[in-house]
Amino acid sequence: MLAPGSAFAYPDQPIKIIVTFPPGGSADIVIRALQPLLAEDLRQPIVVENRAGAGGNIGIGAVAQAAPDGYTLGVAAAGVLTVNPHLNRAAMSFDPVKDLAPVTMLAEIPFVLVASQQSGFASVADVVAAAKARPAELSIGHGGNGTAMHLTSALFNQKAGVRIQLVAYRGTAPASVDVLAGHIPLAVLDIPASRQLILDGKLKALGVSAAKPVVFLPEVPALSAQGLGGFESVGWFGIVAPAATPPDIVKRLNAAFVKALKDPAAIEKIRILGAEPAPSSAEAFAQFIQSESAKWGKLIADAGIKSE
Repeated sequence: MLAPGSAFAYPDQPIKIIVTFPPGGSADIVIRALQPLLAEDLRQPIVVENRAGAGGNIGIGAVAQAAPDGYTLGVAAAGVLTVNPHLNRAAMSFDPVKDLAPVTMLAEIPFVLVASQQSGFASVADVVAAAKARPAELSIGHGGNGTAMHLTSALFNQKAGVRIQLVAYRGTAPASVDVLAGHIPLAVLDIPASRQLILDGKLKALGVSAAKPVVFLPEVPALSAQGLGGFESVGWFGIVAPAATPPDIVKRLNAAFVKALKDPAAIEKIRILGAEPAPSSAEAFAQFIQSESAKWGKLIADAGIKSE
């Protein structure tokens, strides 16, 4: 007889997914788009619980401490898995590597370097030339200290060999307002916040942070194709379970999420957000987390970025 809760009997009760962002955010919308598909595949109710705060540490901390039985999962973003450990490890109650089992990537959200119309910049080459000629006059706004947009801005400086001042805002919206008004010449923004402003000609898109052009702004070249070789930075989030979750359960969950992420209706809902579905194997997601942590840890150290 199979033991209750064994991998072979899984799942036999509702599955809870903790989202580390408030309702209505990108991660929340993606999970709720997948929710009915997962429930149908797994034949159990999928309960979504929003538990925001502390850069994702609260929600993912709860996942790390949950029983490793596949009934408590979390939506973890790049920050909590690969940035927070390098910026504020003391504030974390868990180790992202030792205490979590990656299940799959969910989606990626590229960023875009934009210039105000008042700046006169038409290309990345213009920015680099100006930064080398008059560095004190330039600044790049971003969505907050330690955010992916902040690190993308720092990566721009590193790859371009310049030292443009980085200006932290409390979120994307105020950064968008200031670059739109010409108070700052440049900003790194997420595509959902900037796409319409770009299409309306109110902001000039200089380059996307993904390794290649993205479907949301197909005419905008990648930064990596404009003299910044190897430039790649995207926001992303994925599903994690507690460490020691049985491999058969992780495999079953991975199959359900990957299938849901390939559903045409779900893909459309995710792309409306300016995000791109990015299903992966559990092994590939684990390797990606490790490589991203090493990449951003080195940048944080090299750039001297500190937590606020």
